Amino acid sequence: MIIENLKDEYWYGGCVKNGTQMPLTSDSNIIIDTTINMTPNQAMPLFISSKGRYLWKEKGFRAVFADGRIEVDDDCYVSPSYGNLKQGYLQAMREHFPFGKGAPGMELFRHPIYNTWIELTFYQNQADILRYSEGILAHGMPAGVLMIDDGWSEYYGDWTFHSGRFPDPKAMIEKLHADGFKVMLWICPFIGADSLKYREALAKGILIMDEQDKPYILHWWNGYSAVLDMSNPEAREWLKEQLSDLQKLGVDGFKFDAGDSFFYKESNKTYGNTTPNEQSILWETFGEQYAYNEFRVTFLAGGAPVLQRLCDKKHSWDSEGVGGLIPDSLLQGITGHPFSCPDMIGGGEYVNFHEALAERFDEELFVRHCEIASLMPAMQFSAAPYRLLSGDNYAKVQKCIELRESYIDKILALVENAEKTGEPILRYMTYEFPDEPVEKLIDQFMLGDKYLVAPITTKGETGRKVYLPRGEWRHNKDILTGLGCEQWFEQGDEPLLIFEKLS
Repeated sequence: MIIENLKDEYWYGGCVKNGTQMPLTSDSNIIIDTTINMTPNQAMPLFISSKGRYLWKEKGFRAVFADGRIEVDDDCYVSPSYGNLKQGYLQAMREHFPFGKGAPGMELFRHPIYNTWIELTFYQNQADILRYSEGILAHGMPAGVLMIDDGWSEYYGDWTFHSGRFPDPKAMIEKLHADGFKVMLWICPFIGADSLKYREALAKGILIMDEQDKPYILHWWNGYSAVLDMSNPEAREWLKEQLSDLQKLGVDGFKFDAGDSFFYKESNKTYGNTTPNEQSILWETFGEQYAYNEFRVTFLAGGAPVLQRLCDKKHSWDSEGVGGLIPDSLLQGITGHPFSCPDMIGGGEYVNFHEALAERFDEELFVRHCEIASLMPAMQFSAAPYRLLSGDNYAKVQKCIELRESYIDKILALVENAEKTGEPILRYMTYEFPDEPVEKLIDQFMLGDKYLVAPITTKGETGRKVYLPRGEWRHNKDILTGLGCEQWFEQGDEPLLIFEKLS
């Protein structure tokens, strides 16, 4: 089916990883295929236009944007025009992915999240985790949710604390709770293929099988593993029993990693005869039962009560690093993922990050990432800023945390609003100002309908151009008149350029 673009029509949607390529216009030349989500981030089978039209096909579809036209599957739904981006989104949301399931645990938004990955990588252990948490408090950072990352367990699939590295996990968790932290643990749907848990899962018949009726062995970033069949109720119960035992120790929730659609094959044999996307969906829906959760990749999870993190960003200024944070986060919002987190501050791609530490760690980049994250729904540290930064730059990080604290009631109110209405927390300018020529603006955003946030994302800059829509705005103590054009503003001593809409 061929769809003709309307005059001045701009499209947004598909795969969050394509955020910097939004909006798609008559000049775009791109293929986005959600039949199997081949990206490491969220994907929705949805595109919405600035004219209020939307495209939808629940199982995913291939969309070719070229020559001012869009080619989609013949059974793809094409809506009539609902006027503008906001109205198109709200209509699509109500029809296809309504909210109302709740929101993730509020502590994920109330204070910064801390993740042990960059500091400890695969060498997670009780002593260093406590040292990390104590360092956070000793350097004046507030307690928050602490995520203990990959490496804490005996092996993949055996979700018990490693007996050598964690001599007393219950005491560790009690200490973290006493210090004000919530505790989450990293898990994945994979099982070490040379282990007792593998033999147990094989005997229970809860593994994905290959076309030869042998256990499907996946090559992923941590080696070779068998894969749990989440379409099998016994597999879900088997995993839930292990996580319940961890909750009895005091664990508050889980970081659900992996589950990427591209880890599965269409030839896999499963209990529910599932597609790769359906296995990814089942991993996410399993995680919804835990209020404290995090997902990096999902398919068809618009409206789900889960924290959706951007995929690991590089320690760089380009679209793979700081330059992609705002565009990708905006695309999360317009595809039904408002409960978002712009990756770990400074970059979560640990190999790249450690190379950067040795050769080209950029304090300015770290601070800018922190500024961008400070007024986003969730803010997550992993690399310890007090270890990496000069005194002056660490003071800037602390100022960002203070800024967030001053806006936290507004952020939490927007989280609650998103849970009820489905509206994004971070919004494209054109979502709020459909009559202004702002469809292409993806380096500034609206926090709700009242606050315009314009971070600096270019190295060496001390100010930037900001598009102020017509009306009255407050910047610090000054009342400004928006002229419907770009104006230059210096950041000065403020962590961010923030403008409050008055009229």
